[in-house]
Amino acid sequence: MFRYRLSNAAQGDVLDILAWTDERFGEVARLRYESLIVAALRDVARQPDRPGSLARPELGASVRSWHLRLSREHVNPGVGIVRRPRHFLVYRLEPDLVVVGRLLHDAMELARHLDAETAWE
Repeated sequence: MFRYRLSNAAQGDVLDILAWTDERFGEVARLRYESLIVAALRDVARQPDRPGSLARPELGASVRSWHLRLSREHVNPGVGIVRRPRHFLVYRLEPDLVVVGRLLHDAMELARHLDAETAWE
């Protein structure tokens, strides 16, 4: 299993997503989404090139994406299932480390929200 690190932008994305979820749907929904994000991070740390992940060469070498819906089966069943997750991780593999550059809504245009030069800080 690889270690993983969230960039400053990805940390901000997580906080924004969870705050929005809590405001719109309540604490229980926020906890479900938080568990799903953690499951997705663990999934890509276990196997960064896992089936279902997409290579994103337009964003740089070794950059991939992973949609949260692909991690729904790896969430603790007691927390509950997020039926229609709408976010995906954008990450790249470095030696012994997965760096998550962003956590974006699947309707977002990547080029507008991911600067290949600064996304990994």
